[in-house]
Amino acid sequence: MNFLKKKNKKMRYSKYNITIKLGREKFNMNFQICLLLFAYCLLVFSCNSENDTAINKNEYYTCSMHPQIMQDKPGLCPICHMDLIVVKRTNTAPNEIILNDEQIRLGNIQTDTIRNGTIGDKVVLTATLNADESKVNSVNARIMGRIDRLYFKNIGDYVTKGAQLYDLYSEELNNAKQEYIAALEKLQTLDNSIIDFNRLVQSAKRKLLLWGMSEAQVNELGKTKKSSPLTPFYSDASGYITELPVLEGQYVSEGMMILKLADLSSLWVEAQVYSSQLSAVNLQGTAIVNIPALPGKEWKGKIEFANPEIVQDSRLNLVRITIPNLNGILKPGMPAYVSIKGKEIKSLSLPVDAVLRDGKMNIVWVRSGENSFKMKMVEIGIESGDRLEITSGLQNGEVVVMSGAYLLYSEYVFKKGNDPMAGMKM
Repeated sequence: MNFLKKKNKKMRYSKYNITIKLGREKFNMNFQICLLLFAYCLLVFSCNSENDTAINKNEYYTCSMHPQIMQDKPGLCPICHMDLIVVKRTNTAPNEIILNDEQIRLGNIQTDTIRNGTIGDKVVLTATLNADESKVNSVNARIMGRIDRLYFKNIGDYVTKGAQLYDLYSEELNNAKQEYIAALEKLQTLDNSIIDFNRLVQSAKRKLLLWGMSEAQVNELGKTKKSSPLTPFYSDASGYITELPVLEGQYVSEGMMILKLADLSSLWVEAQVYSSQLSAVNLQGTAIVNIPALPGKEWKGKIEFANPEIVQDSRLNLVRITIPNLNGILKPGMPAYVSIKGKEIKSLSLPVDAVLRDGKMNIVWVRSGENSFKMKMVEIGIESGDRLEITSGLQNGEVVVMSGAYLLYSEYVFKKGNDPMAGMKM
């Protein structure tokens, strides 16, 4: 009996072990199958990613009207809402583009060999006509009072010398006129007295002259010995009214400006000069002024003043030329061009349109092969007429694009899908 029990027990243990072994083998087999499936999925995913990356690197979507729009999938242009088109990137070198003969012909791409030459024979500056400040007169109140009447009420009115400007009511001035009359009367009646009334008369007269009355007005007051409550004031100069800050009935204090007169028989031509142009400007040379509103006429003058300080924010300097305005056809505020014969410099130069400038850098297109063009960053110097000095970045004998630089720039952005000026270094 015991033997049968032991045997039955061993058989149960054997079946249990076999079941465990079979379960382990089944688990191992399932685990290996899962690993194989995972590896296969990973391989497929990586292949798809590589294909997508290759597609993204080789092509992009852009707008035919706005090539600055670049996307990695089709859609609409956010500017004009046209369908984006797919464009393949070229395999040319960085900062280089290749065009076919038809594109070169239609784009009018013209090149020329750059050579050393002279530049700076003439510097053209933009300018503005302004009033000659040395011929501007300010009429100010000499004494406090109320303006009873203005005889000129509009800016731009012409005032002749000696014209009556305004009538002033001033209690202090009226009292001074009465003192002058009283001193004259005492001088006539008490001339032999101990008091020197002649000095009193002269003192009262000087006070009236200092307060703005003319010599003729004071003499007339001494003859008539009648004082009016209103005192007229006259102009000491002629000119056009440029400022008129007061009104009739307004009280003015001592020193307050009544009006300002400008004599426009001569004008200042004030031109702006960039700091890079100063070395080319001959401050002792003759300046020729042309007015766009008056074609066919020119005025000659000399530079009379050059600002010794450069404006910090704009890097501009100011030069001034005085020109005559005998017939009055010139008006302050008119734009003008000033041509100054400058110093001649031997250097490389290009047409202004051949250099692309964005305020931070300057680039030109150089022919690098048959129908291929490459960008170069350059440094510029003075600008004379339609020529621009190249101080560095180009060598004598290089073939440079003289016409069509902007078209090459646009075609580069369209084909390459990036800004040619981004990341460029000398």
